[in-house]
This record gives sequence, C-alpha cells and structure tokens, in this order.
Amino acid sequence: MNALKLPTALEKLIPRKDQVGLRRSLLLAVIFFLIVLAICLNRYFTFYTSYDQGLFNQLFWNNLHGRWFQSSLTSANSVVALEDGAVPTVSFIHLGQHLVFTFLLWLPLYAVFPHPITLIVLQVALMTIGGIVLYAIARHYLAPQLSVWITGSYYGAIAVLAPTLANFYEHCQIPLFMFGTILAFEKRRWFWFWICFALVLGLREDAGIMLFGFGVYLIISRRHLKLGILTCLLSFGYVAFVTNVIQPIFSDDVSRLYLANRFRQFADSDNPTTLQVLWGMISHPIRLAQYLFTPLNRRIDYLLGLWVPLAFVPALSGAAWTIAGFPLLSIFSQAGQTALSIQIRYVVAVVPGIFYGAILWWSHHPNWFTPKFRRFWQVCIALSIVFMISGNPNRSLSFIIPDSVRPWVFVPLTRQWEHAGHINNVIHNIPDNVSVTATTHLIPQLSTRRAIVRLPQTQIYDDRNEKVRMQYAVADMWQLQEYSKAFKDSRIFFNATLPKLGAMISQLNYGVLQVEDGVILMAKDQPSKPEALEEWQKLEANLKEFQKGIKRD
Repeated sequence: MNALKLPTALEKLIPRKDQVGLRRSLLLAVIFFLIVLAICLNRYFTFYTSYDQGLFNQLFWNNLHGRWFQSSLTSANSVVALEDGAVPTVSFIHLGQHLVFTFLLWLPLYAVFPHPITLIVLQVALMTIGGIVLYAIARHYLAPQLSVWITGSYYGAIAVLAPTLANFYEHCQIPLFMFGTILAFEKRRWFWFWICFALVLGLREDAGIMLFGFGVYLIISRRHLKLGILTCLLSFGYVAFVTNVIQPIFSDDVSRLYLANRFRQFADSDNPTTLQVLWGMISHPIRLAQYLFTPLNRRIDYLLGLWVPLAFVPALSGAAWTIAGFPLLSIFSQAGQTALSIQIRYVVAVVPGIFYGAILWWSHHPNWFTPKFRRFWQVCIALSIVFMISGNPNRSLSFIIPDSVRPWVFVPLTRQWEHAGHINNVIHNIPDNVSVTATTHLIPQLSTRRAIVRLPQTQIYDDRNEKVRMQYAVADMWQLQEYSKAFKDSRIFFNATLPKLGAMISQLNYGVLQVEDGVILMAKDQPSKPEALEEWQKLEANLKEFQKGIKRD
C-alpha cells in the first residue's frame, strides 16, 4: 500500500527537516501560546478579568446581532457619562471612542463561538502569529539561528507578554498587521502590502502613527522614497480625517475624553482636535521637550524594558528610533503616567519598530553574534521574563505573586478557585435576557447581553429610549474588600458600592435573592428571601466595620 500523503497545501505549512530555524521558532510559538493561554484562562475562570474584557465581548455580541458597534459598557465609560453625569444607553456607538473596523474580520469566528473566551484565545493567537511573521522578516536578512533568537526575544519581551495577559484589546492585532506590512514590503508583494496597510489603519484610529514612522524610515533611508512619502501622506491623512470628521459623528469621546485629558497641555480648548494638539506640540517645543523627558527615570525605565529582551540592540539602531519614535512620542508626551507602563497595551504600538530596527541593525553587524554575546543575550531574555513575572501584569499571576506586601494581599490559587465556585453558584441564577448591574470583575462573564453596567450605576436607557432601572444587581464584595486593603481604585468602588446596595434594598425595591461568600444577588421588584436577607445584614455589618478601619488608615 502506498503511504498516505498530506494535501499539497498542508505540506507547505509543515517545515522541512532542513528548516531547523523555522521548526524552533514554531516550537517557541507553541510554548508561548500554551503557557500564556493557560494563564489567561485561569485569570478568566477565577474572575480576575475586568471591565474591558466584558466591553469588547458585548461589542462582538451586539455586532453578531446586527447592532453594529453598540455597547452599554462603552456608554458608561463615555465622556457624557463620566463628566456630564448622563445615564448610559444601550445604543451607544463604540466607534466614537475607537474606530475598530478590523473587529469585523473576527466576527465569523465569534459567530461560531459566541463567548468571552473566544476573544481571549483570539488575542493570544494573534500575538503568537505575529512572532512567526517576525521570524519571516528576520530570515529575509539573517541566518536561521540569529532569526530564532530574534523570535525568542519577541516571545520573552515584557512589551509582548504583559499586554497579551491583559483583557482583550484591539492592540493584539498590531504585530500581525504591522509585521505583515513590513514583510510584504521586503518581499515586494505590493497587493499584500496595501492589504496589510489598510488593516493597520482599520484596527484603531491612531494606528496610522506606526505607519507614519515606517514611512519616515523609508524616506530617510532612501530605500523607497516615493512609497515613504505616500505612506506618510496616507497615514497622516487618515488619522486626521477619522478623528476630526468621522468619529465626532458618533460622540465627542476622542476630543473631550482622550485628547483633552491626555494632551490638554498642548491645546487651549476643552474640546481639542488632533490637529490642534499637533500644532500645540509644534508651536511649544520647550513644553513638548519637558513632557518627553520628565520624569527622566520613568522614560529610561520604559526604554530599558523595551531594549532588554533584544540585548539593547534597538538602542543602537537608527531604524528602530525612527520607526518606533513616533509611537514613543505619542506615549511620552501624554499627561499622567498610565501610558508609561510597559505592562499596558499601548506599548504594543512600539514593538514593530523596535524589532524591525533590531533586524536591520543585525543585518549590518552579523559578526557580533558570537558565543559570548549569545550568553549575554540569553541572560537579557531571562531578565525580561523575570521582570514581567515580578510585575504581575494585570493581576494575571496573583496566584503566585502577592498583589501587595504592605499591607499583605495574596490570594492563593486554591482560594481563587473556591471563591470562583461561589460566584458561579450566584450568577447561574441570573437569566440571560435581563439587564444587569455588576461589580467590575463580574462583568466579563455577564456581558453577553444587551444591557449591562457597572455598580454603583443602576439606570440605563433601553431600546425604547426610556430610562429604566437594571433588573438584576450582583456584587462581589469579598473581592472589593480584599483589594481595598492596598489599592485605591478598589477602595473607591468599595466605598461607593456598599451604601448603594443598602439603598437599593431599603429604597429602590430590590430584593435579596442570594448571598454566598461575600457575593450578593438582588432583583428589582422581587421580595427578599428571608435567609438571604439575614445573610446580607450580617455581611453588611462586617463590611461597615471593615470600612471604618480603612478610613482610619
């Protein structure tokens, strides 16, 4: 009998025996995917995912039902809700905050598996595949062994690992689309170049900044002057057009919520446009320099975190500085310190320029790849992973890393899963078709529905544009209490939620249906179950005593 043969198309996907570099890169990809996915799934099932995971799940779910880009969770985080005190609405269009057209690519997958876990798997998969495309770029210039080291650096980078362990965000598409654009350019595959180019623009309204940096590199290096100029014009024009013309159609969030808060120092308006912010940067160079370089230690730490997994090579690469420089400019010039965390999603925009620049540098200095340098590089990758683990990004490693030392906050894995079991017992009793208000970490598991907001919010405008109260309310007071000991944000929500729950029971006609391990379930216009109400009264008394203690501290 003839041996069974694989289809030709499938054969092409399997590396040949002589493709050792590709085999090793794929092995690294598999290891990265499995380990990171396991951590992410544990984070989800133990209720450590948070608000935005639910927001994007609701967004996909609404898209699946023809309510394009609508989200009550986005509405609750909009400028009119946060600053004007408006009640959220189920019909709010997310595109006013972020123009995420590329989400439509993944809608067929979500249609087959309409669940928050789908987005978790998708994010890990996209970040993983980005590393394989990076290997292909490296092999265009470098030997297989060196290309594998580049790939290993990617999978060991804090700027890759930490955001992948976070909630689902549009940024997870950046490595695949940007590396795809670069690879298509290097191979002179112009059809795919423009496809990937368009996908980069479509993943987020400000993604054109990355392409602009790539265009500037093409101009300065004179590798393709006309394409560089065209790339700069198209990317700048797209960002300017969508932020100043398209997004204001849906809401004022881009200007009032994002630009006004993050770049107010460069614009005199409370409702600035991107062009006003840009002109403010150009016309106030001293002010811009001040924000770019202070505090200097935070900037240096950020750059070191980017450079370490690549053995500091990007610091020597002019291409890396040019391409990554424009996303860095956007991050460094923002007011506040949130964007300066290398563990947060914004850093992913810098990754393509850093790694592509490193590849270009190595193409001119292959002799540096000595056994001694490899040992140093190995230590650098290990340090990057250690720093990532010790930072416990997005509380994804809270089962092995204490969230706080003083005061001590550590929830072992056994306790996480025990509490998760109690939560599941409670939320299992919430019907699928009702409106819900919930504390932050319960939102992802409850977000596959039309109307959901975060406690202490209890009202929403429904599809009839009528203001109504949420039908069910569920709060994990154990989680808020545990983390209030050390974290200001948890303490704020704890102090706001506790009296709200009491008022809902005593004034707003909510009945207590279930109390289990600090988790309380209530329903509007339903009588309280006597045993559940008694449990809540005991819990409330204990929580009030705890509240007095944290106020004294």
